[in-house]
Amino acid sequence: MKVVVIGGGAAGMTAASRIKALKQDWNVTVFEETDFVSHAPCGIPYLMEGIVKSVYDLMYYKPEFFREKRGIDLHTNAKVLEAGKGYVRVLEKGEEKNYEWEKLIVATGALPKVPKVDGIDLENVFTVRHPATSRKLLESLEKAEKILIVGAGYLGVEMAEACAARGKKVTVVEALDQPLTNLDKEVSEVVRKEMEKYVDLKLNEKLQAIEGKDKVEKVVTDKNEYKADLVFIAVGVRPNVELAKDLGCEIGKTGAIKTDSKMRTSLENVFAAGDCAETVHFITKKPTWIPLAPAANKMGYVAGLNTVGGNLDFPGTLGTQFTKFFELEIGSTGLSERTAKAEGFEVKTTFIEASTRVPYYPGGKRIWLKVVADKRGKLLGAQAVGSEVAMRINTLSVMIQAGFSAKDAFFSDLGYAPPLTPIWDPVIVAARNLRF
Repeated sequence: MKVVVIGGGAAGMTAASRIKALKQDWNVTVFEETDFVSHAPCGIPYLMEGIVKSVYDLMYYKPEFFREKRGIDLHTNAKVLEAGKGYVRVLEKGEEKNYEWEKLIVATGALPKVPKVDGIDLENVFTVRHPATSRKLLESLEKAEKILIVGAGYLGVEMAEACAARGKKVTVVEALDQPLTNLDKEVSEVVRKEMEKYVDLKLNEKLQAIEGKDKVEKVVTDKNEYKADLVFIAVGVRPNVELAKDLGCEIGKTGAIKTDSKMRTSLENVFAAGDCAETVHFITKKPTWIPLAPAANKMGYVAGLNTVGGNLDFPGTLGTQFTKFFELEIGSTGLSERTAKAEGFEVKTTFIEASTRVPYYPGGKRIWLKVVADKRGKLLGAQAVGSEVAMRINTLSVMIQAGFSAKDAFFSDLGYAPPLTPIWDPVIVAARNLRF
């Protein structure tokens, strides 16, 4: 059986690896347009900050591992120009070649959104997309002094930290009234206060133009002008679906490739996985597109297994995600109060400030936790900022997937030891406050 995988990122390499593990005699060919596979775009801000020493450290496994250890026919620097019925046309080493397929997996990922403003193509104006494109970005950052970041979402916050940690003068411009707009206002407010200690955060300002002769010199918003040596555009991403669309795959309501729970597209023997693919939200059961690495890996696993005749369903996603800004950890899972209400839920919420230790044991830090439930007490979502956030959000994520009520969460047997947790863990306190 000839299987072609388009894209060598998280989903693509996971799918290819699963197929070869189950069908060693199958011919699995992966085409990746860069020299990076199994790459970690989430690590780019930490490369910029200097924590990651080499761009090549942002590969979990090198190409040789997949070729030699897993028997995958991996083609790097190979751009798929066209996907047709039973074939792909690929540009590699300056030549176009056709390759046949009997089963196809589309794992083309996502692309940065680019504002349609004057000056967007000037030198030293960057989007942050892929480790392979980060070399020039890093070189430019080292020379620049005044950095302007457009967008205060997760990537904008991470890039702001990276640049500020290197001693750069950083301005962040956000069109909306808060950073991290997936968070509810009271949670985001903690982030805002922390960001303002390190960067010049401008909310409710819209980018209008980028100006300069040969390279960027100034950024113009609807309220002000800012001198800048370097601009990062971080206003979100969009699914990369052009090849799939040309092939004839149905595109879903979210703009990503429509798939069923087995990651099958509308075309026979064609699967899609990762940041280009649509899935469902675990709570609402409605189509959603949340491009995150953990889901992409699992979608790739499901697609690979089902390509060889398996019967595994991808159940959907809660969109659990984390980031940090200096010492402030940030996390969320499930529905916010705002999105829950938009979905028609009658909600009750609690927002608490707590310590991560008992009062008498040194080292305790602050955590702010918000939990959202429906009117019957069933958990819908959670957000946290502060310290030791990941363990609380991951715990609540599992509770939500398991269908816990606030009462179930309150009586969950979470462990306690003075050096590690308070006896009333913030998760337990939040559950109690929801008055089950």
